Amino acid sequence: TGGTIGMKREMNGAYTPTKDYFLQKLKDLPMLNDKSYKFQREGHDNQWFAMPCQEGGRVLYRTTVFEPLIDSSDITVDSWMRIGEEIQRNYDYYDGFVVLHGTDTMAYTASALSFMCENLGKPIILTGAQIPIFEVRSDGIDNLTSSLIMAGLYKIPEVLVCFDNNVLRGNRTRKRDVEGFSAFTSPNARPIATLEISIKIEVPILEAREAENFRVTENMAQNVMLLHFYPGIPIDNVKPILQSNIKGVVLLTYGSGNITINPPDLLNAIKEAVDREVIIINITQCFKGSVNPAYAAGMNLTRAGVICGRDMTPEAALTKLMYVIGKKNWDHKKKREVMAKNIREEITIPDS
Repeated sequence: TGGTIGMKREMNGAYTPTKDYFLQKLKDLPMLNDKSYKFQREGHDNQWFAMPCQEGGRVLYRTTVFEPLIDSSDITVDSWMRIGEEIQRNYDYYDGFVVLHGTDTMAYTASALSFMCENLGKPIILTGAQIPIFEVRSDGIDNLTSSLIMAGLYKIPEVLVCFDNNVLRGNRTRKRDVEGFSAFTSPNARPIATLEISIKIEVPILEAREAENFRVTENMAQNVMLLHFYPGIPIDNVKPILQSNIKGVVLLTYGSGNITINPPDLLNAIKEAVDREVIIINITQCFKGSVNPAYAAGMNLTRAGVICGRDMTPEAALTKLMYVIGKKNWDHKKKREVMAKNIREEITIPDS
């Protein structure tokens, strides 16, 4: 789709996406293209590559380049739909999928795809790089190699992020570092796998959801937003948002899920929005941790009808809200129920 991994530095020092140069680079890298391998079947065009044998198998892969290549900061819901449609169109022909993506919005795309892709029985792995694959110190070669191995040889039926030798659940992933190679982490969940001398699967693998046909949802609601609270936030700034035609709001609250209760106008505005069937969910601003509505300030939100988002990331909460509100055949009650449930391992529900 684009991103730093496939960018080339121009004479003026700027990085720009390049399609043909990237494909040529793949052909020149022996760990990504075993030139001694001869494709036996017809239909293998010059977009096909073979990796050397490893892990008891050989990964064959084909590349598809989106036009135009884009910077990940330009990713939209339409981009997610296009990625999903491409996977759905090719779903029966491949064992897994790798999506090359810019790092800035990778966590959003991974979360969105995790909800959009229903009855998923194969791995979809997002990866990218902090340094373009054409440069000497690029992390992109290892990230792409690892992603192809995981997608081709390991049947993990989830949307994942593979970066710096860690395989993370997509809807638990957050970008934590602008410059470091360990750019991504999942603060509230263990890695799915770690790639060291041997590949270690760290958690039980989910069963493939193949009882029904794989499909990609056709609608993601866009009339939603993140509302980040801060000390002294003017109620006059919040009210117009809650009184607009908004359909869903993710509240990023203090600590374990608290907001100010003074003045009471703020809580009243939230309750009025809930009464108009705006779906509002409460998650913490903190990088790690969970909402716990035991404090009075957080309990007031629950009483007002705000859904407890527990330890969902902002990216997961927002894209889940888009997915749920986009379900036109679900009534409001079901949408609220699904938002509070764990449907893609995106949230930790305490044992009752």
